[in-house]
Amino acid sequence: MGILYGISFAIALILALIMTPLVKRFAFAVGAIDKPNYRKVHTRIMPRLGGLAIYIAFVGAVLIALPFVPEGTLRHYDLNMIRAILVGGSIIVIVGALDDRFELSAKVKLVGQIAAACVVVFGFGVKIDLLNIPFGESMQPVASWLSIPLTIFWIVGVTNAINLIDGLDGLAAGVSGIAIATILTMAAIMGFVPVILLSTILLGGVIGFLVYNFHPAKIFMGDSGALFLGFCLATLSMLGFKQVTIVSFVTPLLIIGVPLSDTFFAIIRRWRSKKPIFAPDKGHLHHCLQELGFGHRNTVLIIWGIAAFFGGCAIVQSTLTQSHAANWITFVVICILTFCLQIGAELIGIVDKSKRPILDLLFRNRLKTHAESRTK
Repeated sequence: MGILYGISFAIALILALIMTPLVKRFAFAVGAIDKPNYRKVHTRIMPRLGGLAIYIAFVGAVLIALPFVPEGTLRHYDLNMIRAILVGGSIIVIVGALDDRFELSAKVKLVGQIAAACVVVFGFGVKIDLLNIPFGESMQPVASWLSIPLTIFWIVGVTNAINLIDGLDGLAAGVSGIAIATILTMAAIMGFVPVILLSTILLGGVIGFLVYNFHPAKIFMGDSGALFLGFCLATLSMLGFKQVTIVSFVTPLLIIGVPLSDTFFAIIRRWRSKKPIFAPDKGHLHHCLQELGFGHRNTVLIIWGIAAFFGGCAIVQSTLTQSHAANWITFVVICILTFCLQIGAELIGIVDKSKRPILDLLFRNRLKTHAESRTK
């Protein structure tokens, strides 16, 4: 299987390297282009549809690899899971490609995403069946009335989260690649063949595309790529090993911590300014870092580093879920990350550039301590 994983990765990588220039020509031919405006960083017309190259590389490598998987390695449920990602991902890519060309409304795209999630849940029976909440009992079954909407909400939410951070060359592809590598590591530790195979192939496609997408980009992944990667991450990150489950309440959130936190802060920011949740703005993490003076590449690399940190925490968290101290470790991780996220948000002004309650409190306490020490 190790040889098959390596060959599958290479096939996806090569397919992405070959297909991306062809997709670039196709994007120009059909008018799927991105024009500069006040919100965007690029200053020239760029082709979209780059996600098609990732999708073709992924599907092609999966179809080539599956016949060589030893008989009996994949159960019927595992094959169903693979089919769910292929079919649901195809719907997502079609919706994204149409948006890259015709700029669909947010409502139309949402309907397409819900349709893809429903295919996964109802068409192939892939859903969150078990839930493990810190300080709760071990794996508890989730009732169908809750399991189905929870799964659909998770898939749609993560799919959109990746799309929201797609604002700089190589940003969404790199963050997605790090999240995929995190899932791959966790699956390898637990020996879950389907997730190892899918993650390996998807990572190869992303890296191959990233050759053309890193700054200065020659092509954008567009919604076809951002939505497809978000959909794949949503599906793979909720997959438990041997069964679909949230292994720990925190682990899947950590895997995609950067896009989820950026989305959370965007919702808060727009709610505070009384703007629609889906209204675009220039307050995302990458915008704030650039306003602080970081260049294009450095901004991307900083966010990649944050994503890698989240990924590392997810791996540690998943490996400790069976230990007696798992609940306390989870609690500590939640507290530390929540505090760090709040401090980071206040430092860069991702929610409000004028209000910094925690930093102001720390500053006042420091002044008070300093004044008391001087009086003594």
